[in-house]
Amino acid sequence: MVILTLLDDRTRTPLQQWNFPQQALIRIGRSSDNDIVLSRFLEVSRHHLELRRIDRDRPHPDWLLTSCGTNGTFLNGVLVSQSLIFNESSIQLAKDGPLLQFRAIATAVPSTPPGKNPCCTPENNPPNSLFCTHCGRPLVKEERCIRHYQILNVLGRGGMGTTYLAWDRRNSISRSSQTLVLKEMNADMARVAKAQELFEREARILKSLDFPGIPKYYDFFLEGGKKYLAMELIRGQNLEKLIYDRGPVTPQQGVEWMIQTCEILDYLHTLNPPIVHRDVKPANLMLRHRDRRIVLLDFGAVKEIGTPLGTRIGAEGYSAPEQDRGQPCPQSDVYAIAPTLTFLLAGETPLKYYHQRGNFYRLDVADIPTIPPQLRQAIEKASNPRLNKRYPTAQALAQDLKNCL
Repeated sequence: MVILTLLDDRTRTPLQQWNFPQQALIRIGRSSDNDIVLSRFLEVSRHHLELRRIDRDRPHPDWLLTSCGTNGTFLNGVLVSQSLIFNESSIQLAKDGPLLQFRAIATAVPSTPPGKNPCCTPENNPPNSLFCTHCGRPLVKEERCIRHYQILNVLGRGGMGTTYLAWDRRNSISRSSQTLVLKEMNADMARVAKAQELFEREARILKSLDFPGIPKYYDFFLEGGKKYLAMELIRGQNLEKLIYDRGPVTPQQGVEWMIQTCEILDYLHTLNPPIVHRDVKPANLMLRHRDRRIVLLDFGAVKEIGTPLGTRIGAEGYSAPEQDRGQPCPQSDVYAIAPTLTFLLAGETPLKYYHQRGNFYRLDVADIPTIPPQLRQAIEKASNPRLNKRYPTAQALAQDLKNCL
């Protein structure tokens, strides 16, 4: 069952509610032929959006939102054209339009056998759909599978490998969803010993971790001479893209996100042996749509304290001086919080704010007017080039950030 509730945009109190026990398609707009008619809101288009149920043979089906309105649709504050939608999400029709809350309750629903519906073709589904709205199975013209993982889309390509959005055809991994991330190591990188070490280390460490702010490990295998890592798909937006799309955030919002990041780092740093992420930056911090919490991504550079030193890994502007020398420690991740927060509050690369001060080249945010003095002191202490002048732990930084709220 789906419950949609119209909320007061200021108090968030319910104004009206609609229940859909079995419906697989819900249309919303001003026109009278919609399932939900919002005729008094001029910002809403005649046929503004559709919600379609997919994976109908499961007790917890996914729902796909498709925006058709001229003034846009915002899912949890982010402008979307098409996106999966999750429980307790908020839908706003147009920038200043009505606000709906989405809730899905598990019910037994009839299913259509996969591949039996005559409408299971790209032509009979919304444009750019990844899933068939009739049977819920992947909708691809040319099927490519790696073991029992069906490739749906390319999420990214890099020097080390390619990341895919994939579908677990056996549904052997997750009861809540069959979609996942599959990382493939490039064939040329497979011949580089260090690259193999990093890829295998990422899989081994991810398998040992269990924390809400870290993607879950699913599988690691060798197929066709290439190594593959399957892990949880985090549905959300990384902070780098969010800032470039929407501009800087308020100090309170930026601080709250960094406190969450410190909690993840504190978990990693207090393991035995401690784990240093080595690549904390906005692009690796995902704001998860489901609960608006931060998730730390890309464990390809992780390092366990106590293993041999020497490899230099880090993003320019975000890596600490000792990390640039190939000597990372937990405080190196603490350092990265400072330029990350600077980016969130300034909306531009932190490299712009590095200046020579005495014998050191360091982060200086004094010229950013939106950063209050107490928060500026915390940023400067976190990014101090000298380890003995920096916060000793992520927990200590988090406490000072809480005092800034």
